[in-house]
Amino acid sequence: MRLQDKVVFITGAGAGIGQAIALYFAQHGAKVAVAEIVEERGRETASMIEQKGGEASFIEADVSSVGSIEQAIAQAMERFGKIDILVNNAGILEYRPFLNILEKNWDRLINVNLKGSFFCAQLAAKEMIRLGIKGSIINMGSIASELAIEFQSHYVASKGGVRMMTKSMALELAPYGIRVNAIAPGVILTDMTKEDLEEATVREEALKKIPLGRLGTPLDVARAALFLASEESDYITGSLIFVTGGFEIGA
Repeated sequence: MRLQDKVVFITGAGAGIGQAIALYFAQHGAKVAVAEIVEERGRETASMIEQKGGEASFIEADVSSVGSIEQAIAQAMERFGKIDILVNNAGILEYRPFLNILEKNWDRLINVNLKGSFFCAQLAAKEMIRLGIKGSIINMGSIASELAIEFQSHYVASKGGVRMMTKSMALELAPYGIRVNAIAPGVILTDMTKEDLEEATVREEALKKIPLGRLGTPLDVARAALFLASEESDYITGSLIFVTGGFEIGA
């Protein structure tokens, strides 16, 4: 098993991509701290892992609050004794014209997508350094880390920030043997995108931009995350891996 005896802390692990990563990592031997703001979802993911013989623990976490992150990391350390891998998956998406974005819209999205990832990484890295763990931090970017998208200027700002934050973190944490990379998913069919993608015209327009001719799945992203978490990527840091079916090639 590629992650045998490793402990992974995954934010937003109660559904979609986060849940897929949690289940896939557990399948490969990891012990999973399921960090989730919605208790019912977090407990469901932990239960799914345990039912398959894995080890998991639900930890309530609101990544927009540094205090909540501190408590969540402390709980994971108390439960598992270490954190080898951090997956900063928690994120939100909102469609809103640039001219209509209010301060509260900006703050909510930036606090979850960018601030949350920053402080989860900082606090997890401190524990890795304290214990001498040469860990892996995986941030969740987006195709919006690279491409401008209409009606998502605040979202694009947050994901562009994740990309550059990843590079800077990688530079500073390299001396400790901690690798920091990011994944940029494209059009992934999840609960968050399902409603839009069920509309035939939206789905058809999306597929026209994807050279491989299909929508992505949470498992596609989980497979990339497993690579970045495992020793197979030991010489990779500061990178952004696109999981887009080629969307970014001709966009």
